Amino acid sequence: MRGGDVEIPTDSVTLDGELLVPEGAQGVVVFAHGSGSSRFSPRNNFVAERLRERGLGTLLFDLLTESEDRDYETRFDVDLLVERLLAATDWLRERPETADLRLGYFGSSTGAAAALRAAAERDNVDAVVSRGGRVDMASEANPEVRAPTLFVVGARDEAVLSLNRRECDRLRCEKELAVVEGASHLFEEPGKLEVVADAAADWFADHLGDE
Repeated sequence: MRGGDVEIPTDSVTLDGELLVPEGAQGVVVFAHGSGSSRFSPRNNFVAERLRERGLGTLLFDLLTESEDRDYETRFDVDLLVERLLAATDWLRERPETADLRLGYFGSSTGAAAALRAAAERDNVDAVVSRGGRVDMASEANPEVRAPTLFVVGARDEAVLSLNRRECDRLRCEKELAVVEGASHLFEEPGKLEVVADAAADWFADHLGDE
């Protein structure tokens, strides 16, 4: 396993993160967390560990600085989140251990909107997974997403599920909506986060592995 703690430069700030790349990895997944969360998100770290077990690299990083994250409006500034996600993507493309790897985005809540909008802007994104995502916040960009995209939503998360059904219909790429029975927004029920992690791992393994 290569990597560890990293600092990602952007135009205005430096963001802290953790990059881990298993030997022989063919793809790397960038995590875009939701508002009020960070690279330490226990749910995203659980999913990231499952991806690394499948031979995929992971980058978890803070999309906002500590002071920015204290500002409620900044947390929901999707334009800023997209800018930061693209900066992290460009940074990965310049590093020797990740420059040639296929690229995926894993977004949750508002981070899913940032992931979809970033994927719509770039043609080198190979797969996207949204967990309980506010995909409606990327509604205008969704028809432009070309990367195969998986939406994972809890069946008990009725409002977000409705939004995901609507936006999934707007996607023109390869797509799938996975509804996790008995799960609420944060997939806190026993065994439900494991379902999310396995679905994400399968999706990324299929689309970031051997062509």
